[in-house]
Amino acid sequence: MVRKNFPVILLVILVIVLFLGYLLKDNLNGYISAKMREIAGDETILSGKEWVDSLFNYTKNKQNFEFSLLQFKSGGCTICKQMEPELEKIKNATTPRVNVVVLNVLNENSLNVMKYFGISVVPTHLILDKNGQEIFRKYGFISGEELLEKCR
Repeated sequence: MVRKNFPVILLVILVIVLFLGYLLKDNLNGYISAKMREIAGDETILSGKEWVDSLFNYTKNKQNFEFSLLQFKSGGCTICKQMEPELEKIKNATTPRVNVVVLNVLNENSLNVMKYFGISVVPTHLILDKNGQEIFRKYGFISGEELLEKCR
């Protein structure tokens, strides 16, 4: 009897695990991001903080942007390609003025920034205020309108 029903039981367990994984994906991503930041080390944190402060603190560097949108992507990512027109909408928006920066996670220069922000999934979108502080984070596809709404 058990042998006969084993595939069905296994399938039910697998479906339950997948469903729970889907429901808890945001918590899991947050946990992984926190662990990455924890493991990054002081030198990485300091260099990431300096990088963010020098480029995205518009109060200090007197650039005319209200927000920064950082997108972490990879070359073979389908969702990243789908996001390109959405990022163009944000670049072309006049209010609020948003500096759109796309960072490829496969680029060695982006590694410390990824560790600093705890990026574990692509695409990940971060919105920074004019002082360079993170105010919003989302991974996966998000419309340009929704991103602009987060900047208001």
